[in-house]
Amino acid sequence: MISVSDALTTLLDLVAPLEVETVPLRAAAGRVLARPVSANRDQPPFAASAMDGYAVKSAEVERDAMFKVIGESAAGHGFQGRVGPGQAVRIFTGAPVPEGANFVVIQEDTSVTGSLLTITEHPGPGHNIRAKGGDFQIGTTVDAPRILTPADIALLAAMNIAEVPVHRKPTVALISTGDELVLPGQSPGPDQIIASNTFGLDAMLSAAGAEPRILPIARDTESSLRMALELAQDADLIVTIGGASVGDHDLVAGVTEELGMSRAFYKVAMRPGKPLMAGTLGRSAMVGLPGNPVSAMVCGHIFLLPMLRIMQGLSPLDQQPATANLAHDLPANGPRTHYMRARLNGGDLHVFDDQDSARLTLLAEANALAIRPPHDPPRGKGEPLAYIVI
Repeated sequence: MISVSDALTTLLDLVAPLEVETVPLRAAAGRVLARPVSANRDQPPFAASAMDGYAVKSAEVERDAMFKVIGESAAGHGFQGRVGPGQAVRIFTGAPVPEGANFVVIQEDTSVTGSLLTITEHPGPGHNIRAKGGDFQIGTTVDAPRILTPADIALLAAMNIAEVPVHRKPTVALISTGDELVLPGQSPGPDQIIASNTFGLDAMLSAAGAEPRILPIARDTESSLRMALELAQDADLIVTIGGASVGDHDLVAGVTEELGMSRAFYKVAMRPGKPLMAGTLGRSAMVGLPGNPVSAMVCGHIFLLPMLRIMQGLSPLDQQPATANLAHDLPANGPRTHYMRARLNGGDLHVFDDQDSARLTLLAEANALAIRPPHDPPRGKGEPLAYIVI
């Protein structure tokens, strides 16, 4: 049995960044930018008005000054002439500032009679002009790697970048095992339960940028498990759920060994999730998760998500444990690292009394996992305790 840190190090060594592919900008949201990309235009591409008003020469701006309006500059339709002394051009937000002008008087500070403009209020100190390239310039770089957010997509679009280099999405084959399982929507027999783990992990891994595939449930026969594993052989990561322990019906270790799995470790000193197995099977990394629902989901947070980050070219740990003050006393911990369902509320950490690894309702109520190191002594109310957000 190895420590959590050793298990994580070993698992991360099983995977590597996936190849780079180019996708259309509309398909890039949520993907990981693989290489820096640079703007091929300035933004704005010209000095632009920040307000609706009148473009004039700044040296002539004062209250009661009068100007002749000689034209108009609108977004997409700039004024082609030049502003001379005593002249003004009607201008709208986003429109090019005409040559010769370097100040925009906002329309609220003016009055117009025919083509005669009068400044009626003291203009503020700002020129109300956005400088050419004030947002970004040709060559401005968006660094990689990064998960592209909607704001990033807007920025890339403004930079006139239509295709984006991203890491390929990791494919993950999810295989639930056991005669006791049926899919949601089916009618379970008297001795059966619903296969919940697969769907929770599918949602978790999809949100992390992967492309999970839910394979048929592998029944408690070697032939059924072997068939499921053969269907998974083209995946970047194979995840089995259940069947990784040492019972008579736990077949994953034996069948994968027959298929050539190179096992990296078996069993981790943690709660929940002790019967965890990992290695490589053909070209795929493989992780055998325990079958208890909470155990599978906790192991997903602790191990699978960092693996996916590596495969997408990111740093493996997207969050370091934080600390919060306990809302109550806790007894001493045992010999394994314990990830305890908890709720962070108003800066205080409430650790649930019931940590049964079959209780999904408590996992759904939790927004954090409190981390108890091996042999952690009793903790009192108000003491700091490490946690991660889930």
